[in-house]
Amino acid sequence: MKSFTRRGFYAAVVIILTATLYFPVSRVKADSDKHEIEAFLNEMFKDRAEALIYPHMNSIDKYYLPEKVSQVALQHERLRAEYVNTWAEKRALKLVSSEVNIRIIRQNIVNDKAQISLVQSHKVGYMYINKVMSEHVFGVGTRHFLTLKKSGKTWKIAKEWYLDPLDEDPGKISDGFVGATSAARAKPELADGTSYKRKRAVNYANKYAGAAWGAGNKHRYNKKYLDYTGKGGDCTNFASQVIGDPEEGGGLNMAGGWRYYPSSGGTRTWVQTDAFSNFLTRSGYGRLIAKGDYHHIVTPSQKYPEGAISQLQAGDLIGYILRNNDTDHFSVVVGFDDYGYPLVNSHTADRYRVPFDLGWDRNTKYQLFHIKD
Repeated sequence: MKSFTRRGFYAAVVIILTATLYFPVSRVKADSDKHEIEAFLNEMFKDRAEALIYPHMNSIDKYYLPEKVSQVALQHERLRAEYVNTWAEKRALKLVSSEVNIRIIRQNIVNDKAQISLVQSHKVGYMYINKVMSEHVFGVGTRHFLTLKKSGKTWKIAKEWYLDPLDEDPGKISDGFVGATSAARAKPELADGTSYKRKRAVNYANKYAGAAWGAGNKHRYNKKYLDYTGKGGDCTNFASQVIGDPEEGGGLNMAGGWRYYPSSGGTRTWVQTDAFSNFLTRSGYGRLIAKGDYHHIVTPSQKYPEGAISQLQAGDLIGYILRNNDTDHFSVVVGFDDYGYPLVNSHTADRYRVPFDLGWDRNTKYQLFHIKD
């Protein structure tokens, strides 16, 4: 009996040691990789944010592999910083702060490779050059899909994709400055009208601006509505919600083909940019103030001595045309900075109080829609 017990004891020890050698070790390694990756991502996004305002881009080179696909991702970040800083220079601004928060959605780690999806909320501050004004801040939100590889003892970016609201050619930014003209006209106090609840619409746009820094609702869209991001974009769906949601939004009555059905989603006019653009004027809900490139809408004219852009109010909409006279994007005017620059919110990609032309170039045409109260 004693000898059996001793053999049983030794066998149990062997089993325990074997389990310790195989199962916990693999778990420990997986946990270690997870923590390493989280630390890497937080440090990398922090350094990329700082590189936006201190564009000495060598500071982020260390996060990328020498392979072509990885270097393409690095080049995108360099051009992004160049674009934003060139835009700021042309608008007599200076970027003064840049901070990010990330939320990792999922990680799939296999050996020395990791597939990551995450959401970034980015806060950017700017000030006007030679103007005594406080810092203005805006937010953008982006959804990132990354492949990381371990190189030696550190992780590196093998490839990355995200829909970037600031992805434009820095050599194609319109010259000129809109602040001086749009500030010349006093903006009416934000209030709810008889048919259009303008103040409520702006509050809705701020609450549901998604992943962008500054947005409410814990950076989530309104769950009452389908998310069309993966079906061509959610910007028009969002604009329709802002002016039409009966409980929190502008409360315009659904009319004609402009409708949202909880069971099936939005109609073509509700979610498709061109159809929505046409609906605004045909329905009488909106009035097209002007349509044209940056210079056309900011240049004083006989009809608009301070430029057509000065006629916008918070709660109005801007359509963006890239080519073939087709509307490609919609944003919601939610206010103005201290120098009168119109600020917008949108989905796909998510923006919160972003200067209206940041992320666009001199080929963009703007449709300025006033929503009638």
